[in-house]
Amino acid sequence: MNAPARHSFAVPRRETCVQPRTVTVVEIRKVRHEDWEQIWPFFRDIVADGDTYAYPDDLTVERAKALWSTGPRGTTVVAADGDRVVGAATIGPNRPGRGSHVATASFMVSPASRGSGVGRRLGEYALQWAADAGFNAMQFNAVVDTNTTAVALWESLGFETIGIVPEAFDSRSHGLVGLRVMYRRLP
Repeated sequence: MNAPARHSFAVPRRETCVQPRTVTVVEIRKVRHEDWEQIWPFFRDIVADGDTYAYPDDLTVERAKALWSTGPRGTTVVAADGDRVVGAATIGPNRPGRGSHVATASFMVSPASRGSGVGRRLGEYALQWAADAGFNAMQFNAVVDTNTTAVALWESLGFETIGIVPEAFDSRSHGLVGLRVMYRRLP
């Protein structure tokens, strides 16, 4: 399973009313040990926000690294804008053994880079990596139903919701909400 190691993508320029931001080129590459100094602050803040990940509130950087570590059939990558890490993804088998032909992935984008195409580039990379690695499909087990930005992104990349587990996520902002199971076949 030789998957691509690096990809560079042009990300469309996007300006907002609040604060203009531009990401001109995002390189997707394997995570390095030193990247965690930049990943941890946005990882920690996204988890603490309590609206998208069911990780414990007292998560440490060591535990976060362990959660995003993959076995021999997986990979963890970052989206880098020059020397700045603006997003991260982990990709690998959804289940062991007889379920290992279906991939899964998790994604986080720095709040400062949201809306600039980084999540889409990471998603496109994950799909291509999984196809190149021989997976038949990709499944997300727990997309929070109120995370409408993520739902729209995954739908635009060909995923369909195959079920919603009602009240399976305790959102800090919305209370008990559903978790979507989303699925897409790979070429």
